[in-house]
Amino acid sequence: MEPLAKLKVIEMGQLIAGPFAAKTLADFGADVIKIEPPKVGDALRKWRLLKDGTSVWWQVQSRNKRSLSLDLKQAEAQDIVRTLISEADILIENFRPGTLEGWGLDPERLLELNPKLIILRISGYGQTGPYRDKPGFGVVAEAMGGLRHLTAEPGRVPVRVGVSIGDTLASLHGVIGILLALQERHQSGKGQVIDIALYEAVFNCMESLLPEYSAFGEVRQAGGSALPGIAPSNAYLCADGGYVLVAGNGDSIFKRLMDMIGRNDLASDPALESNDGRVARVAELDQAIGEWAKTMTTDQALELLDSVAVPAGKIYTVADIANDPHYKARGNIETVQMQDGATLDVPGVIPKLSRTPGSIKTLAPNIGENTDAILRGIGLTDDQVASLKARGIAFTQ
Repeated sequence: MEPLAKLKVIEMGQLIAGPFAAKTLADFGADVIKIEPPKVGDALRKWRLLKDGTSVWWQVQSRNKRSLSLDLKQAEAQDIVRTLISEADILIENFRPGTLEGWGLDPERLLELNPKLIILRISGYGQTGPYRDKPGFGVVAEAMGGLRHLTAEPGRVPVRVGVSIGDTLASLHGVIGILLALQERHQSGKGQVIDIALYEAVFNCMESLLPEYSAFGEVRQAGGSALPGIAPSNAYLCADGGYVLVAGNGDSIFKRLMDMIGRNDLASDPALESNDGRVARVAELDQAIGEWAKTMTTDQALELLDSVAVPAGKIYTVADIANDPHYKARGNIETVQMQDGATLDVPGVIPKLSRTPGSIKTLAPNIGENTDAILRGIGLTDDQVASLKARGIAFTQ
């Protein structure tokens, strides 16, 4: 049995943050009912590259879920949600603050209806504070959380991380919050509300950024491919035009690295025995490693670095990922069969549990694919379901 097999989850999120959290729970056995609007469904269905009119991303974000399509502006649809929530363990939503309240689904009422309910609310700025009503997307949160200022070459415009990392970090914090609340519920028997702001999730990962400012007035600046304050750790150009990433910042690792590149003088220099001394001379160290890297191909450099146990790697493209034997050995890539018979490679289930691992059980659903079954499951008759669909309150594609 998967670890979350008995949990019932209602997902009222859209796009990334809420749905990623629900996907993680579904991968480990939770019964996730995704509520999405009629006809158009979740906007993610049309994001990035489409196959037969639907994003292939959809097969990752909504696998293992059931789709219930309702017009939540309608009172009868809101009543259906209340019925579902009365029997649920978890509600996940990532609308702008006030949206649930506008539908008569505010947390206070829902907790009266179901005192054991755990509610995860993800928004740009959180449910409180002066910015709560502002629209917030991950890219803005990444900037507010301090990340965007650091993602640049020194003196150049900060660039965004190439994926929606702010949303994903918020999702993972949300999953942590749900698991904490579930653990506490075992003791109290009560649910609670988890309030996650996108920018807070990013800020929580910013390491020493704030205490350095507090203690020294230090405003950390963009470091490009290096890791400021930790040396040596950088990307170095090789003879074939590729880059090798070298993390030689451990004390003993540094000595092995310097010996291997023929710089015994640096390996034995007492001023470089610890990180603070190496940081003071980081330009000199980067130059020494860079000159060595230029004399060989990326693969040659990696082979030598591996031979002396120096952490190193190359910059992977998705083609590298798809063909890497370690990814395959770890089950990081799984192949699913689409409804048209075509196959699609998707990320496997993470994290890995030894005794109760998660799994991909079903494809991502069509809009409202499970509407009829879900409505019948809460006691509606075939005639009632047909009436809701005829009046546009419920929908099946």
